[in-house]
Amino acid sequence: MADRPSTDHKGQPASYSPPPQHRPSWIGSGWGESPADAPSPRQDGSPPRPDAQWPGSPPTPETPAPQPAGWSRAGLGLLSVALVAALAASVGTYVLLLAGGQLDRQVVIAEPLGQQTGTDAKVDPDIVRIVEQNAVTEAVDEVSPAVVTITPQGRDGSIVLAEGVGSGVIYDPDGWVVTNRHVVCNADTLSVQLADGQNYRGEIHGLDTLTDLAIVKIDGSGLPAVDLGNSGTLKVGQNAIAIGSPLGTFTNSVTTGVVSALGRHIDVNDVCSRNGRVEALRNLIQTDAAINPGNSGGALVDTDGALIGINTAIAGDAQGIGFAIPVNLARPIMQQAIEGESLSRPWMGVYYTTLTPVIQDQRGLLLGYGALIERPQAIGADAVFSGSPADIAGLRAGDIITHVDAIKVDGDNPLDEILTQYRPRDSIELRVLRGEQLVDLGLTLGTRPPN
Repeated sequence: MADRPSTDHKGQPASYSPPPQHRPSWIGSGWGESPADAPSPRQDGSPPRPDAQWPGSPPTPETPAPQPAGWSRAGLGLLSVALVAALAASVGTYVLLLAGGQLDRQVVIAEPLGQQTGTDAKVDPDIVRIVEQNAVTEAVDEVSPAVVTITPQGRDGSIVLAEGVGSGVIYDPDGWVVTNRHVVCNADTLSVQLADGQNYRGEIHGLDTLTDLAIVKIDGSGLPAVDLGNSGTLKVGQNAIAIGSPLGTFTNSVTTGVVSALGRHIDVNDVCSRNGRVEALRNLIQTDAAINPGNSGGALVDTDGALIGINTAIAGDAQGIGFAIPVNLARPIMQQAIEGESLSRPWMGVYYTTLTPVIQDQRGLLLGYGALIERPQAIGADAVFSGSPADIAGLRAGDIITHVDAIKVDGDNPLDEILTQYRPRDSIELRVLRGEQLVDLGLTLGTRPPN
């Protein structure tokens, strides 16, 4: 569906041969400048022969030693045998390489290794340089069969989205597909088309209550499935590849870019809500790989072909700013679906701000990490939901959650992402900074409500 806008000329090799030089008249003897420098004749009366000669001088003739009769024929025979053996070996090697597919592989350009000594030697990152195009094509070949086109339809068969379609990713060979919630939430039926043209009827298994994700099931087995990556190890600037069906027409289109930023927060219009409320999406991957209407729910992968995110939104008033939900946030509900469970998310019941050193300086706080519990500015609501697990555990507005089961809450480990490791009804231990005092609180997680 539509991705939602958010608030030689070639010269010959140079010869290394020296230029021709004038040859002195004395060099023909192969000795010095005067006859006095020449050695005496040999005892047998033959002229003396030097042990060495200047470069460029003709070799001194020498009477060849007598050779046995038939020597030339034997030499030619041996040479013929050697040539035949070498030819046979070359043909055999070619056949083996061809059979093994080695001749079909792309060329990888590498540079020579530098000299390294000792156990502390480090590899220069420029030592081996992989051709980027080769990496992208291999990743696309691997992932594209698992990217599908999803057409949501109403009861009368009409398409319920203005742009017509969305995308999805098969993550399990038995027909489990992850996509965006806003692609499927208003549909009565789903048509799911694979890259090879096969069509399936899709059923919505469940909608995520934390992020803009949904799980769809199609009746298939042995289907192509993507490998799951680890979005927790992403680095800003690394390559990213987006695959999807922009505009519903250009199926399995590929765009490339980089991971532009991590941990982005955006607000989007919730098309699944009838009252037009705003939905907050947290901890997103920002990328400049082109994402267009119809890419929603498609794959964001690395150059190893591993899924690192699900494309979900674009900045409507800019170009080259797209967002994807990290696969680590999606992984728990993906596994729940495979296990036959309803989709559910653990819930504390608080609004919070993830602290950074910048926010600490701006607001004069004691800490530059943690989750500060406070009322949201955009909507009128309490910082702690009444009757929620957080309320029962005694959390208050102004508290800073610094650790969850000894895991530090910071930009690398946001509270939402930490909680995805748990399930509803799990018990956790919180360390909280309240004023200037550290307190420990126990909390039993609930189930996040749909709204």
